[in-house]
Amino acid sequence: MARLVVKGEELIVRLLWWEKAAARHRDVHVPLSSVHQVAVEPDWWRALHGERGRGAWIPGVLSLGARRHSRGQDFTAVRARGPVLCVELRRPSRYTRLAVTDPDPEAAAHAVRTAAGI
Repeated sequence: MARLVVKGEELIVRLLWWEKAAARHRDVHVPLSSVHQVAVEPDWWRALHGERGRGAWIPGVLSLGARRHSRGQDFTAVRARGPVLCVELRRPSRYTRLAVTDPDPEAAAHAVRTAAGI
């Protein structure tokens, strides 16, 4: 299962090998200075914006990869169960948002907020 990890001055979406293959993407690295807002969305489907782009999308099961919408694109590693950790990002980040089904979203949200100084 994907995880959000703070390492130094970076926020990293760590993907398992099969998630990398399905998403057609390596781990996502974002500077902590790009983090604007952090929230836990209790309903997984509300964390998905726009339409699927590069990656895997199995309706009602998972979304791995980029999703395009009017404000840019999000990177998702979302499974259709439980809450989703959503991190809104500032420009010039490649993504406008990261949405990850983390095993412990509340603890991960606290760690990201603390590291980003939010």
